[in-house]
Amino acid sequence: MQNHLNHHQQPPSTSSTTRPSTPCILLSATLISLLLILTYTTTSSSPPSLPPPHPSLFPLDSPHRHLFRSSSSTTTTKTTTSLKTDQDPPPPPSPPSIAYLLSGSSNDTGRILRLLLSIYHPKNIYLLHLDSTASQAERDDLALKIQSFPLFKAAQNVNVVGKADVVYQQGSSSISATLHGASILLRISKNWDWFINLSVDDYPLVTQDDLLHILSYLPKDLNFVNHTSYIGWIESRKLKPIIVDPGLYLLEENEVFYATQKRLLPDAFRLFMGSSSAILSRKFIEFCILGIDNLPRTVLMYLANTPSSHSVYFPTILCNSRKFNRTTINHNLQYVSLNSRKEPYLLNSSYYNDLVQSGAAFASRFLPDDPILHRLDQEILHRGPGKPVPGGWCLGDSGLDACKVWGDADVLRPGPGAKRLEKHLLELLSEGALRSQQCVVD
Repeated sequence: MQNHLNHHQQPPSTSSTTRPSTPCILLSATLISLLLILTYTTTSSSPPSLPPPHPSLFPLDSPHRHLFRSSSSTTTTKTTTSLKTDQDPPPPPSPPSIAYLLSGSSNDTGRILRLLLSIYHPKNIYLLHLDSTASQAERDDLALKIQSFPLFKAAQNVNVVGKADVVYQQGSSSISATLHGASILLRISKNWDWFINLSVDDYPLVTQDDLLHILSYLPKDLNFVNHTSYIGWIESRKLKPIIVDPGLYLLEENEVFYATQKRLLPDAFRLFMGSSSAILSRKFIEFCILGIDNLPRTVLMYLANTPSSHSVYFPTILCNSRKFNRTTINHNLQYVSLNSRKEPYLLNSSYYNDLVQSGAAFASRFLPDDPILHRLDQEILHRGPGKPVPGGWCLGDSGLDACKVWGDADVLRPGPGAKRLEKHLLELLSEGALRSQQCVVD
């Protein structure tokens, strides 16, 4: 793990400025560029060795314990040791680890830091990516801010992408950037269990102690992603056009090129649509990047020239793979309010009650520094400005500086958010979302 600027070199981009004469040549150029990018992300070189993290956060041979917050806001410590009697309750499961990919653009340094602090936990791994619209000075400044934070330096679990990817949300370069980030996280650590990709437009509705507590009781092969195989006329209009994403082969920003022809939907596999944000198991991420099955690469090549491909890639692979289609819960645990055109509303203070009662782990989309974010910090996350969310690993005096003194990162203090998330998951499971036949392709 690294808490300083990481320079992950990109493959050289195509520099030709001559417009191809036919869509076929354009498609070929795009596919070759995407293959080069994917080939780089799967490079097998090992990361450099680093000194161990601070021992106070990860003590050796310490008994695992959970701290539960009671309704009277008092803390009760339950410690399990190797000396047990028949009357002792079984020890709680060890907390999992989440690998987060946090993405932003130009002038988003403050937003990505705020998002990082709102979801920070020493058990997790974080990779921060400011895309090519941000200047190199912004990326360097972000890396310096990470280095100057004592907690990040001690835990050594926050990393910054030094060389940015070009990202167009209309095209497949967004998939390339996500796979690039996931492959880096696979190389940084072998110990994380789930992968979550968030943007600066997102924000948590539960603490990481809440989320890790609930996930610790679930099978680690589960994948939380919205998916549907229904392709109506609106969806068909988005999927049939042929485009060329300049982010795959040009360094400078350019317009997405639309071909005049359209193509039929595939019959070699079934397309599933969902959302770009998901909670994906490590096994599934390894399957997409390192697996010997050719399905992930086949789908990637098809989507290289498809609009809105970022909302199709992961659901399509999950639901067409016999290895994973029964591990999918049809919800990404994110609250989103959509209009009639299936575009997300901007969330503000009028949505606060809906957000809390939803039982979701995250929500999207928020404007920068919207007052509702301050209210979520105060009433849900109990986080002060510029501070991480207090958890069981924070041993300081109660208040805004509770995390000034660090303790065992395996200690969790779940609160009311864990109850809301647990209730939401039970509702999903009662509706048959787990192991659902909806995602099975015969």
